[in-house]
Amino acid sequence: MAYIRRRQSRGGKETFRVIWREDGKRDGRQEGEDFDDETSAERFRDLVNGHGQQWPTGWTKGVGFADPEADKVPEEEMFGTFAHRYIDHLTGIGGQTRGNYRKFVDNHMLPWFRDLAVRGDRPNTLNRDHISQWVNDLEDGRRGPHHQPGVKRRAYAPKTIRNYHGLLFGILQAAVDADKPLRVSNPCIHTNLPEDNHTADEATFLEREEYALVRCHLAADVVDLVDLLVGTGLRWGEISALQPRDLTLHGARPKLRVQRAWKRGEHGKFLGAPKTKKSRRTIVLSPSQVSLLKRNTRGKDTSDFVFTAPEGNAWDSGGFYTARWKPAIASAAQVDGLTKKPRIHDLRHTHASWLIAQKVPLPAIQARLGHESITTTVDRYGHLLAIMDEEIIAAVEWGMQDVRLVA
Repeated sequence: MAYIRRRQSRGGKETFRVIWREDGKRDGRQEGEDFDDETSAERFRDLVNGHGQQWPTGWTKGVGFADPEADKVPEEEMFGTFAHRYIDHLTGIGGQTRGNYRKFVDNHMLPWFRDLAVRGDRPNTLNRDHISQWVNDLEDGRRGPHHQPGVKRRAYAPKTIRNYHGLLFGILQAAVDADKPLRVSNPCIHTNLPEDNHTADEATFLEREEYALVRCHLAADVVDLVDLLVGTGLRWGEISALQPRDLTLHGARPKLRVQRAWKRGEHGKFLGAPKTKKSRRTIVLSPSQVSLLKRNTRGKDTSDFVFTAPEGNAWDSGGFYTARWKPAIASAAQVDGLTKKPRIHDLRHTHASWLIAQKVPLPAIQARLGHESITTTVDRYGHLLAIMDEEIIAAVEWGMQDVRLVA
């Protein structure tokens, strides 16, 4: 890497010499350029590094750029413009994810990188030092150079920082992989990221008695909705999109078919296909669930929503959490001593734990929850299988009986 050597003449005048070896090789020819001020030397050093330890294109030794416009950065090579174009052309992501990526760039990158270029041969190119400072600021909750004065920041968890860094890596790698590369390497490669030492299980599993405490404090108009959530393991986006045409409530095998779910796009919420191919599934219903759904669909058209908010529209997750779920949890904790703080999604985890407690096989749980892979089911709930230790021991003893007799 190019570096700066400070010199001082007998008369006391300081000069700054940028030194590097051609192509960055140990046996490469040593090159150098002199400057009267440190700022100019630093800019030239960054140019050499951006050119892969070569003289910058258009630079004349001892003179500088022959073309005064050669140092000007086109708008499309500035970080903000390049990053947004990268996100616009990403494939295989939904509208909500694309919108989230744009917010990440605007809120968590541009306040640091707004005046920087992605092209590696520019004096103001985005480099490793910029990225290291950005990571440190995110970790400590500090503002970036372009934040408005007074803006409050909070420290981000290691996992969040890693996610942001991953997006930045992708953006800068696109500059490396372009048909006409804008830089020779990705400055994100050698970033030391904070370690994520958080090992606590984020899922909360409610015992039946704990769920009963929560249920006692629910508003009457959502008891059936919450009972069906914990009794089926449906995701919020699935149950809030449920319609009478998805139900078969008569016959020998009543069932519920998951055919649609709420999704968020760049322009708001809309009904779409379930999360994955296996999320489009059929769930068998118990007699009590059949009764619950019959009373909630009575008088409704086939395309109405089974569960609605007081104003008649489909429940929104934020509105439901604020108006119904959060008050019930707070009351259960204050009045009945509930020590857990379950999220709405924890009703899905609770459903799985109840099935495991009754020795329902994991493949059946996978199908009911709509997991794409059995690995997801095992990774998420496998630790609960300890409840089957007695059955495993009994099976081993049974299998070894005849072996001992023969011996």
